[in-house]
Amino acid sequence: MTLLTLIPARAEKVSVVSIEATDLVEYETQPDSVKKLIEVSLELTKQKLGYDFGSNSPAEGGMDCSGTVQYTLSQLGLGLIPRSSWTIYEWAEAAGGLKSTPGVTSTADPVFVDLKPGDLLFWEGTYETGDRVPAISHVMIFLGTLKADGKGVMFGASSGRRYRGETIHGVSVFDWDVPKAKSTAKFVGYAPVPGLKKEEIPTKSVEKPISLKSVLEFLIKKSETSQP
Repeated sequence: MTLLTLIPARAEKVSVVSIEATDLVEYETQPDSVKKLIEVSLELTKQKLGYDFGSNSPAEGGMDCSGTVQYTLSQLGLGLIPRSSWTIYEWAEAAGGLKSTPGVTSTADPVFVDLKPGDLLFWEGTYETGDRVPAISHVMIFLGTLKADGKGVMFGASSGRRYRGETIHGVSVFDWDVPKAKSTAKFVGYAPVPGLKKEEIPTKSVEKPISLKSVLEFLIKKSETSQP
């Protein structure tokens, strides 16, 4: 596993971590579309980008959580991607794949049995959102499980989330974790990325058995055409 060292402060404090796609248990078995999403995500973690609220462009030197997700998905040819965590949530919900996780306080909860690499992750209550309903305030992307320690990791942008004991400030890999019961923040759901093609395994074509009726019709026709 490859880790980036802490980066000296520039305009703001920046500290990020990166891994290789092949450090993930699930990577080799993923469809090409999900592999591409993982690769694009991890490439951004190697650009030493800080956390910059309101930015959705690496050219600014940093991005916020939804800006990072929007930019990443825009590199996959999915068309127009919503800008805020709330509108990304609504986009995923409208596509019909959202899995709600009410009251969840552990990533070991059975509700995560369907969570897959490349899925979008949503929180509420990480900051004040006014009258927004639901109060979605944070979004990241699930990457999978690390071979090194068997624990989950996710990708996005944050200032204060952690990775294996390190406090992160920027566009990075993070521990896959959900808030505890007493936290004001809540994990509210996950969903596949709308429009991200998942290649299907081709099925074998099954030949239809030839019926006795077809055989008889063939023999009769052949007999008629062979008569002088």
